[in-house]
Parts: sequence; C-alpha cells; structure tokens
Amino acid sequence: MPKIHSTQPNYLRVSCHFINLHANIEVIEYGQHRGHGRPGKDSQPTLISHIQAEILPKETAITIATEQAGRLILSTNVLDANKLRNEDVLLEYKAQQSTEGGFRFLKDPLFFTSTVFLNSRKTVAALAMVMGLCLVVYSLGQRALRQSLKRGSQTIQNQLGKPTATPTLRWAFQCFMSIDLLTFPSFKQISNLSQQRC
Repeated sequence: MPKIHSTQPNYLRVSCHFINLHANIEVIEYGQHRGHGRPGKDSQPTLISHIQAEILPKETAITIATEQAGRLILSTNVLDANKLRNEDVLLEYKAQQSTEGGFRFLKDPLFFTSTVFLNSRKTVAALAMVMGLCLVVYSLGQRALRQSLKRGSQTIQNQLGKPTATPTLRWAFQCFMSIDLLTFPSFKQISNLSQQRC
C-alpha cells in the first residue's frame, strides 16, 4: 500500500511567467522490487517516490502574450492604397523567403565567396553584380524546372527519398553529378544513368 507524505510546509507556492505551481504538493512513496519474476524472501524493495502537484496557468499573462505574438506590423513608403493594397504588402513580405533562400544559396561554402578578398569598392560592386545575375539565372532555372514538373504532373525524389514537385535546382544538379559521358573511338556511352535521371 503506498504511503502518502505531505511536504513541509504543507502549502507551497512556486511562480514563473506563465504558470503557478500553487497547490498542495504530496509525495507518494512505495516499494518496488527490481528484476523479473517473484522476489526472493530476503529481497528488499527499492523505495520509489512520486510527487503530485497541480499547475495553474496564468490566464492573463497567456492572453497578453498570445495577443502580442499574433500581431505583425508591416510598413511601406507606398501610401496610395490604390497602388499597393494591404493584402499585397503581406504577399510581397512573404515573397521575400524565395529571395533570402537564393542568397543563402550564394553564401554556400561551395562557392568560396567568403574566401574572396577584394581591395576596391568597384570590384566589390562588380562581384555583387555577378552574384546577383547568378541568382537571377538560378531562380529562373528553378522556376522553369518546377513549372515543367507541374505541367507533367511529375515529381522527383528529394534528399529523403520522398517525391516532391518543388525541388531546388541545386538538388536537381546534384542528382546528375554522377552521370558521365564516355567517348570511345567507335561509340559513346552514358554511365550511371537511371530511370530517375532520365
């Protein structure tokens, strides 16, 4: 039979930002034999303790935090609502994810951009221009790839082996990296070509 021991003092109060541990805390102790099967005559049970308490949420603090987290302020210098509606501002804001993803692609260590040291502002501007053009070409190629998959109702396997209709262009290139064209005097042969890569 479990033994119930109340803590001393009997009434404890612990507080944090969103909850109150504000209730009678009880410690329940009972013995339990370790191992499998029936315990021996001389076997001593191991004392195990459990704590029972009640957690009370701070409804006011939770409501205030929910209201603050549920608001997002977007500002623009286009004040004419006929040129840019509120809904369009939100869509443009969400569209930044694709641009940020492209710059994350350019910052990849494989491009060794961080190792390039430039002396003048002109060369920095030239490199930024070249990287911007690369990003435009990359984005257009990825868009064309996804549109082709959508038109054909087709998918390719992603990095986890699951079908996806929105792959990145980089992943598509990586899928074809192991394909080689072998040229012999009498014929040509493509190696490592699979059904997925056709």
